[in-house]
Amino acid sequence: MSLEFENAKNLVNKLKNEPDNDTKLKLYAFFKQATKGKCNTSKPGMLDIVARSKWNAWNELKNMSQEDAKNSYITLANQLYTSENPNDESSTKNDAKFENILASIEFGNVYKIIFNRPTKKNAFLDKMYLEIISALQEAETNPDVKICVITGAGDYFSSGNDLSNYLKETKEPEKTILQGCKLVEDYVNAFINFPKPLVALVNGPAIGISFTVLGLFDLVFCSDKAFFYAPFTRSALVPEGCSSFTFPRLMGHAKACEILLFNRKLNAQEAHERNLVNHVFPHAQIDELYKKKMEEFSKLNLDSLIESKKCLRALNRDQLMKTNHNEMKMLEKRLLSGDFMESVMSFMTKKPKL
Repeated sequence: MSLEFENAKNLVNKLKNEPDNDTKLKLYAFFKQATKGKCNTSKPGMLDIVARSKWNAWNELKNMSQEDAKNSYITLANQLYTSENPNDESSTKNDAKFENILASIEFGNVYKIIFNRPTKKNAFLDKMYLEIISALQEAETNPDVKICVITGAGDYFSSGNDLSNYLKETKEPEKTILQGCKLVEDYVNAFINFPKPLVALVNGPAIGISFTVLGLFDLVFCSDKAFFYAPFTRSALVPEGCSSFTFPRLMGHAKACEILLFNRKLNAQEAHERNLVNHVFPHAQIDELYKKKMEEFSKLNLDSLIESKKCLRALNRDQLMKTNHNEMKMLEKRLLSGDFMESVMSFMTKKPKL
């Protein structure tokens, strides 16, 4: 058994807070699959609820390889431990350079980025934007990487911007706002200019910029438990992530307005119907189905993928860059107007349900 797997077991034992039941069942299932392989034991009786739940969780993994199960166990253990101990360097992955994301390579050539602030619903800090940009640059320059996949740890894909970004004390608030908007512009440009296929695995709710930037991805998978929400006008803001350009092109002007002007929240099926999502997966099978797709895509020709995407992106790259810049200029005005801070304070006071 690998040292990394043993370290992951130790991290689970070090957890201060007991994981919820679903997470414990995942840990159990991944561990059994990694050490024993496919479930081949008899199903426990109806009265043995605990044993039956464990059996069901293990059996759902079906033909997942022991190596994949081991990696899944390691990833989950790392996520749980780092969410409790963000400054501890005992994690099983070599991700010391990243505090808010995890980055790894799967299938030999698929670069996977995981938003890793599950206790904060993977809300984006300023530093997290920089880390994602850096990870995308790594994926771009690594000659072995064919595809980049982005997903979230825990129940959320991402809840968007962390409001603490706007509540910092500063002597130069205008300068801070301008710097923040420039950071977001650079972040979105990193997606526009990424030369390899980008795949989103939306494991849960996607809110704000984590939702709007999906129009720049080449393929979007999502859980049937996901929803999509961009409450811009409710928050006194404006569209971002090039959504003012991509959304009307994907779904038409009227339906885009429902989302960007009137705060329409979409469920997974509605997002699929509006061409924002390629495939909706049953939540319990999302990892299994995603891996089947990646195993298939990882065998494609790298040069062909890059050249084909170049042809597609060339049609609107300049317009996307211009849209991103214009959106950020309008966002600067909204942030400087004072209306947004009033909405933030109202949100912090009332804590409305998303």
